[in-house]
Amino acid sequence: MASFTPFRTVSDFSVRRAGIIIKKDHAPADTFADMLGNWLRDKGITVTINRIEPDLDILIIVGGDGTLLHVADQAARHSIPVIGINLGNLGFLTELTEHEATGALEEIITRAVTVENRMMLKTRIIRREKQPTKYRYALNEVVISKGTLDRVLQLSTRANADYITTYKADGLIFSTPTGSTAYNLSAGGPLVYPGLASILVTPICPFMLSSRPVLLPPETKLTTRIDDGPGHYAKIIIDGQSAWDMQEDEVLEIEAAEHPLQLIISPHRDYFSILRNKLHWGKTIRN
Repeated sequence: MASFTPFRTVSDFSVRRAGIIIKKDHAPADTFADMLGNWLRDKGITVTINRIEPDLDILIIVGGDGTLLHVADQAARHSIPVIGINLGNLGFLTELTEHEATGALEEIITRAVTVENRMMLKTRIIRREKQPTKYRYALNEVVISKGTLDRVLQLSTRANADYITTYKADGLIFSTPTGSTAYNLSAGGPLVYPGLASILVTPICPFMLSSRPVLLPPETKLTTRIDDGPGHYAKIIIDGQSAWDMQEDEVLEIEAAEHPLQLIISPHRDYFSILRNKLHWGKTIRN
């Protein structure tokens, strides 16, 4: 069972080695990362590009939320604080614009820095008479989705040893609070403040209108299996990446990961300002 650290910490930050992860096949990101690398080297900081090493003091993402999601597991396992620079529209995770980047990094490497410990999930498939799969990790969500187009899934789901229900739906989303603004939100799930350690279970297009999202404590171990009989399977998708096909005699297990992602918070905006910007809160929509 995972242990849970305080959500937000403030501490002095000493940067000697920095890693830069660049959005793949994106020329503006390459150009900006080259400038940023030279800026850091001028300050006496060693820079690695597109390589995560355990002794890095900071990991700088140049791209968008998708780029950050791809490296969140490695950064979390090595306890490397991460900050994101978005070259397009601001993301929920990559909070800095390219124009803010050097000013914000100057503050981060010379003053106390605020870090949020973002809960992650780990998941695996337990197979009858076989070894379980290796754990995979998610910052946003683990999704079980129907593998065929002609019928909904029946998913028998438990929280620890307690039976929740058999969801009849197109699938289920198991989400962190960080991921509550992603697929969970599109499926009608609630927004959850990222400091509230919890696991969300949200059905996708449920057959019964009474099937509603459930918010569970972080120590919960969730399991689900296909209850449709032989010949059916489901797809498991982790942070938008296809992971496995799950058969009817297998069990998907989801729980909180041991290590959170250490996300450095931008000194220029907060969580609610990002929500207002991304979800257009308080703005009048005109034709």
